[in-house]
Amino acid sequence: MSAHCMLTGARPGFGNRISRSHRRTSRRFDPNIQTRRYWLPGEGRYVRLRLSTKAIKTVDAIGVEAAVVRIRARGVKV
Repeated sequence: MSAHCMLTGARPGFGNRISRSHRRTSRRFDPNIQTRRYWLPGEGRYVRLRLSTKAIKTVDAIGVEAAVVRIRARGVKV
């Protein structure tokens, strides 16, 4: 399962772990992805969305219908 947000498109960032001796090894900064189920009144069904916590706040502010329109505009199937 890929760690990306359906609404914002947030994906993992990459960088280095730096030890005390200053050796560098690769690491990944994953976004905080949560699965949420929302009721879509326009379609009369539930949708399950994989969203970052920032996107969950966005859905709370703009509403689930507008969020699904934005997700579909990005070309993601809902």
